[in-house]
Amino acid sequence: MAEPRQEKRAARRFALRIPVTVDHGTNGAKGEVAQIRDVSARGICFHVDSAMAQGSPIGFTLTLPPEITLTESIRVQCKGRVVRVEDGTPDGKMVVAAVIEEYEFLPEV
Repeated sequence: MAEPRQEKRAARRFALRIPVTVDHGTNGAKGEVAQIRDVSARGICFHVDSAMAQGSPIGFTLTLPPEITLTESIRVQCKGRVVRVEDGTPDGKMVVAAVIEEYEFLPEV
């Protein structure tokens, strides 16, 4: 009998279906729009068209909605590193998980 998989995540995840703008080194992609699957204080998981290499640096900007912030919407710019890449969606998109290493709240536009 297989052992149950141990949960490694330490931060609460929020299932969000919002767009995120991703910058990554693969093919010089800048400003590629992806769809978030879930996000936490330490990481993000999203669906994207382009392949990304595990371990590569990544930057992304997202707008956290009032349901998460409990105030107004807040734009956040993050830098991190890709920790997992999977073929995972029926429409051919890649599932990418990244750790958030730095973040900055952006002023309202």
